[in-house]
Amino acid sequence: MKRRDFLIGGALGTMAAGSALAAPAPKGRKPAAPKPKAIIALDAGHGGKDPGTIGVGGTFEKDITFAVARGLAHRLEASGRYQIVLTRTDDSFIALGERVRSARASRAQLFLSLHADSVPNPRQRGFSVYTLADEASDAMTAGLAVRENAVDRLGGLDLSRHPQAVRTILLDLMHRETANNASLMAETVVTKLHPPFTPLQKPHRQANFAVLRAPDIPSILVEMGFLSNLDDEKLLNQTSYQAKLADRLVIALDGFFARVPAA
Repeated sequence: MKRRDFLIGGALGTMAAGSALAAPAPKGRKPAAPKPKAIIALDAGHGGKDPGTIGVGGTFEKDITFAVARGLAHRLEASGRYQIVLTRTDDSFIALGERVRSARASRAQLFLSLHADSVPNPRQRGFSVYTLADEASDAMTAGLAVRENAVDRLGGLDLSRHPQAVRTILLDLMHRETANNASLMAETVVTKLHPPFTPLQKPHRQANFAVLRAPDIPSILVEMGFLSNLDDEKLLNQTSYQAKLADRLVIALDGFFARVPAA
């Protein structure tokens, strides 16, 4: 009896294991839907007739931002978790408003604008991350926003079909959620870039950047360093340094979307 029980149990165990591998899905049960990809708008600052800031060694900001944006886009798409929209795909001038409109048209869930800064102090260096605010967090940030916004002006979101009371409520709700998620993304970037990259003092800053004004898309602007500083300019021109920046930004984006899943 013991021998018989053992054989039957063994046979059943083997068959069950095989069945678990080969058995079709139960009728009426649909396969799990694939996880939706998060749509990210990557904005390489400046371009075309607008070179951005020009480094002490002659580096154009537009070239640095485009190189990092392309490398970051390649890494994000290769992961299979993201759909990437580039606001510019070559050395073209794209108006600030058009950059935001293209992100909204593609239903982007995050807008990430890449830049490199310049200030009169040649010793100033390090990265910083900006989110939207009506007033800048400091004088240097205010000056930066003025320079970036000088390219053109951005129109507002059209909610004209709704009554005034509804427009006010909708905008307030969108602004709150968007601002909260933008701050979360900014803090995540700061945490993932440092270390190994050197941040400014208080690296998460706020300013009234035109490209951050979409009320329904969390938007951040990353200043990757100072082209007015010889050391930062040299590093930002290195493909290995650009690759490290892109790698760290991928980690930051993974961390953000782990907390704010794609819809």
